[in-house]
Amino acid sequence: MSAIHALQPAYAMAAFLVGVLVGLTGVGGGSLMTPILILLFGINPATAVGTDLLHAAATKTAGSLVHGRNRTIEWRVVRRLATGSIPTTILTIAALSAIDINGPLAHRLINAVLALALVVTAITLVFRNRMAARFAHRLGSLADQQIAAITVIVGAAIGMLVSISSVGAGAIGVTALVLLYPQLPAARIVGSDIAHAVPLTLAAGIGHWFLGSIDFAVFTSLILGSVPGILVGSYAALRVPDRALRLVLAVTLLAVAAKLSFGLAQPPSDIVAEKAGTPH
Repeated sequence: MSAIHALQPAYAMAAFLVGVLVGLTGVGGGSLMTPILILLFGINPATAVGTDLLHAAATKTAGSLVHGRNRTIEWRVVRRLATGSIPTTILTIAALSAIDINGPLAHRLINAVLALALVVTAITLVFRNRMAARFAHRLGSLADQQIAAITVIVGAAIGMLVSISSVGAGAIGVTALVLLYPQLPAARIVGSDIAHAVPLTLAAGIGHWFLGSIDFAVFTSLILGSVPGILVGSYAALRVPDRALRLVLAVTLLAVAAKLSFGLAQPPSDIVAEKAGTPH
C-alpha cells in the first residue's frame, strides 16, 4: 500500500470538514474537495477530479431524494439544464480521452479550469444577492422559450466546467437559477440544482472511470467522512450566519485558486519532476 493510500483516515476527516461546510452553506463540495486532494494529498489532478465527481454523484443522490420527497424539485428546470450539460459532458470526456489524462498537459488544463471555476464560484458566493437584485427581474421578464434556451446554454457551460474541474454545479448553478427563475422559491432552486447535479456528476464520473482516473479507495473514505459531515452541518445551519460563512468560503476559494495559478506558472518539466517525487 502506498504512502498516500495509508492515510485513509485523513481523507475521511477532510471529507467530514468539507461536508460540514456543504451542510452549512449548500456549496463547497467540489470547490474544496478537489483542491484538497490535489494540494494537500498530492493526488494527480485528473484522479482528484474523477474521484470527487463520483463522490458528488453519491452524496447528491441522497440530497435529491430528500428534495424529491419534499417536492422541492422543478423537473422542468432540471430537464433544461441536463439537455445542455449531458451532451457537453460527453464531448468534454471524449476530448480528454484524446490526451494523456495523467500527463502534464492534462495537469495544466485541469488546474487552469479549476482555478477559473473557483474564482467564479467565489464571486457568486459574495455577490449572489446583488446580482439577483440587478438582473433577476430583467431576465424574469423574458419569454419562456428564451429562458429555456438560456438555461440549456448555462447547463452546457456547467457540464464542461464540471467534467474538467468537478466545480460549477453548486454555487454557479444556484446563482444562474436564481437569476433565470426569480419566481421560484429558494428551496426549489436548491432542490433543482442538486437534482441536476446527480446525472451530471454521474455521467462525468463514469467518463473519468473509463479514462482510468478514479481511485475507489479514496472514494470510499470520502463517502465515509462527508455523509456525517453534511448531517452535522445541516443541523448547525440555523445557528451560524450564512453570509459570514459564504464570505470565509469565498476567501478560501480565492486563496486556493491563487495557489493553483502559481503552479501553472511552473514549467511543465518542473511539474513532471514534482509528480515523479510524489508517492501514489
